[in-house]
Amino acid sequence: MSLIEHVTSLAALPGGRLPAGALGLARLSLLDWMACGIAGMDEPVATKLRAFAESEGTKGVSSVIGGGAASARMAALVNGAASHALDYDDTHFAHVGHLSVGIYPAALAVAEEIDTSAEAMVQAFLVGAETAIRIGMVLGRSHYNQGFHQTATAGAFGATVAAARLYRLGEQEMRNAIGLCATRASGLKSQFGTMGKPYNAGLAASNGVECARLAALGLTSADDGLMGLQGFIPTHTQAAEFDGGRGLPSLDDFLFEDNKYKLHACCHGTHAMIEALLEANALQGCGLDDIAAFTLHTNPRWLRVCDLKEPRTGLEVKFSYNWLAGMTIRGDRTGDDRVYRDALADDAMLADFARKVRVVGDDALTDMEARGAVTLKDGSEISIYHDLAARIPQTVLAGKLQAKAEAVIGEKGAALWGRFVDLPGKRACNLGQELRREP
Repeated sequence: MSLIEHVTSLAALPGGRLPAGALGLARLSLLDWMACGIAGMDEPVATKLRAFAESEGTKGVSSVIGGGAASARMAALVNGAASHALDYDDTHFAHVGHLSVGIYPAALAVAEEIDTSAEAMVQAFLVGAETAIRIGMVLGRSHYNQGFHQTATAGAFGATVAAARLYRLGEQEMRNAIGLCATRASGLKSQFGTMGKPYNAGLAASNGVECARLAALGLTSADDGLMGLQGFIPTHTQAAEFDGGRGLPSLDDFLFEDNKYKLHACCHGTHAMIEALLEANALQGCGLDDIAAFTLHTNPRWLRVCDLKEPRTGLEVKFSYNWLAGMTIRGDRTGDDRVYRDALADDAMLADFARKVRVVGDDALTDMEARGAVTLKDGSEISIYHDLAARIPQTVLAGKLQAKAEAVIGEKGAALWGRFVDLPGKRACNLGQELRREP
């Protein structure tokens, strides 16, 4: 089976074949995504894109986070950016991308447009997310290391498949949608630390809606926009790590079940370090002045992402091992996005501690591991280690994500989980109404 055949077969899987565990996780992802979107509705990138949507004056069929309604494509753009504005959303490390912010906005926008059930939307999201993971894996590590943002590139294909599934496209129309996405998907890591990063998530979602809708209208494209001559994969990576789709898991083995969720409001590449420091009992009671040095070993890929030595803004602090290590040891609430204000970058205590931190790229570690050593001023050394790969039971994860929602949006977070933890009988429009700003 070629990769394009693999993807179209995945897109056509009936709901009954979707793994129950993956569906359960997709429902948790929905609530986490909504909480992140509501929390980010007043961020500058969200307000600017809402103003852009209003200036377009498109027909309002799909809900806009913090606003009214817009066209499905425009709503997907705004909602993708708004929900990624705080960088507090989930990550899948098989291709290093944020799935929910690029795919759920497309799925919800189309589901509202066609007035379908919330469960059908969740199924479309899951299939789209699995598509993004698998295409991202074929693109391989070199794609990410060259500077492409997988949330926007592989994510656009996932958003396209999710939207196309909801539009009920046939196999050839699905091929056309994927081919159109191949000439549309874009996004660079050079945008990290700016409004361009959340904009990348919005691009993935809006590109997905646009490509699926155009295919539904009969627009044609390259027959194999993925692996064909001068297709997306051969032009966007140095060497594919899989031979077509033959190295990928079967259609019944969903990789989405390894999706990871942020419990700290900063780059996911820093979370293993934060958890390792929090788990080190020997560090309890230690202040920053008690520490002579801290050496952190992390996968080399993160050195270009979250190793900012001198962050200038609160947003850049989210991508700084040096600052976040000090914050964690000091006891700052790393899970509260309100902590990351611009003044944090000028914190003299953290700046002083940052000079004690040495970050080392270590190929022996996966991108979900962190290992290190804290040297105290008395000469003793404390070893730390954490691996994010360990799965958290869904019942435990649900509790953590609900607590996160309540932390970032208060009582609205509790109400969100109370209303939508069970989706049977709910329509996509019910979810959309929750995202609009209350009068």
